[in-house]
Formats: sequence, C-alpha cells, structure tokens
Amino acid sequence: MAVVAQSSSVVRRYIEETGLPFNILVDESRDVLRAYGVWHRLGMDAWNIARPALFVIGSDGVIRAVFVGETQAEFPTPDELNEILPELQSSKVPKLQS
Repeated sequence: MAVVAQSSSVVRRYIEETGLPFNILVDESRDVLRAYGVWHRLGMDAWNIARPALFVIGSDGVIRAVFVGETQAEFPTPDELNEILPELQSSKVPKLQS
C-alpha cells in the first residue's frame, strides 16, 4: 500500500494511467504522514510534503524495516530492499541507510 498527500482526483488519474497493482491511501490532511514522522513543512527541495519513506510491515502488524529519505530524490536501492525481505520472518527492525 502507498500513502500519498495529494488530491484524490490526481491519484485516481495516476492509477488509471499506470494500472498500479496495489492500493493507495489518499492522505490530504497529512495525518498519516505526521503519525509516521515523514511529513515536513519546509525543506530545501519541497514544502508541505512527505519525505520519501518505506515501512515494511509484517503480517503481524509489526514494522520490520524503515527507510526515510532526507531529500525527495532519495530512495532505497533494489539491493537494500532485497536485504530486508528475510527480516519479515524475524523480530528485527533494520534501519536502511538514508
């Protein structure tokens, strides 16, 4: 699932154009972004937006891995993502490099 702080009409159009295979939560109020600590009011490269973030949540509801980028262009690499997949079976919560 993805969480985005955009209007539902923009998100709906994007989903229709791309055919995304997962659900998107539209968080226009930014309440979810604030709850996860990824919203920032003002930054060098953006304002009133979320930092790029990834939370891997196990089927038990426990956060297993966290990545929060410092800039809008920072994302985990495929290798970093592949490293955390085995962690879904454990209770460890690795912090990906950001």
